[in-house]
Amino acid sequence: MTVRHFLDGGGDVAARILTHDWAASPLGPIDNWPSPLKIAVSMLINSRFPKCLVWGPELTTIYNDAFRPILGAKPEALGRSFRDIWSEAWSEIGPIAERAFAGEATFIENFPLTVERNGYPEEAWFTFCYSPVRDESGAVVGIIDTVMETTQTVQAQKNARMVNAELAHRIKNTLAVISAIVNQSFRSASSLDEAHDTLSSRIDALGQAHAILTQSSWSVAPIRAVIEGALSPHRNDLGRIAIKGPPIELSAKQSLSLALGINELATNAVKYGCLHHPNGALSVTWSIENAGFRLVWRESGVPSVREPTASGFGTTLTKRTIEDQFGGAIQYDWRKDGPTVTIDAPLKAIVGDHA
Repeated sequence: MTVRHFLDGGGDVAARILTHDWAASPLGPIDNWPSPLKIAVSMLINSRFPKCLVWGPELTTIYNDAFRPILGAKPEALGRSFRDIWSEAWSEIGPIAERAFAGEATFIENFPLTVERNGYPEEAWFTFCYSPVRDESGAVVGIIDTVMETTQTVQAQKNARMVNAELAHRIKNTLAVISAIVNQSFRSASSLDEAHDTLSSRIDALGQAHAILTQSSWSVAPIRAVIEGALSPHRNDLGRIAIKGPPIELSAKQSLSLALGINELATNAVKYGCLHHPNGALSVTWSIENAGFRLVWRESGVPSVREPTASGFGTTLTKRTIEDQFGGAIQYDWRKDGPTVTIDAPLKAIVGDHA
């Protein structure tokens, strides 16, 4: 029995090499292989780094265990032409292989290729080196492809760049909102103390909404969480505030706008409305009716209600942000026992699951 020690330690691929019909391949019977080929195969299969040997003018392929995942679900590559195995990408890698057979080693990082290894084209990236393999006379008889797939790394870097760009955009928008709030809070306040309190309240409302959105990676936020977050500083007496409505998710911009609007309404309720009077009560309800969304803020138990003669910044802010982001309208009803504020918007403007 012929001893083939050059396959010792080669793992699963070594067993496949032993049973493969090499007599029907360009390499011929395994016992007739030249020493440079045996040495190259021994080094290949004993490496834990993904490697592939491409031998001779027919580009006959032998790979190691670590290289197998890169092939995916491709047909068995052992003994096949490297050109046929990667035919879908040969226009890109063929010239690199030619240079290696001409004696020029090549190292490339994060090289993009469209490959078909799982039944469909997919974009992938590889860092690899094609190195010439020489015989005793110095002639190039093959090449070693030492490769590491970097698809996940490249995609993670691309995602990180996208996230950073989105974060920069959101920070810019948030700073613009804060700047407008600061300017208007000081401009409309009658004293520094009032400006300080108003500004703190509005910044807190933004912070609560940001915290809720962060939990969902800034995609959507539950409307109940947004409303409860905006009301949290004022809910000392839980029995006076009722919140009710079906599960609805709002976009990031809608969540911020509603949080600011609810905060303004709550601030007015604390100063002049139902949360200022001991017998006052507040209900915040929302519903889906036909093709529309409706949210109702209803105060009760207010002894005397007067319609304001002019709109302050808070009212203007609420109206503008709600109408812009919800694509609807906001109405004020100055009833005798407390104001009612109604927001109506088309259902198509509300994101998420309304079940």
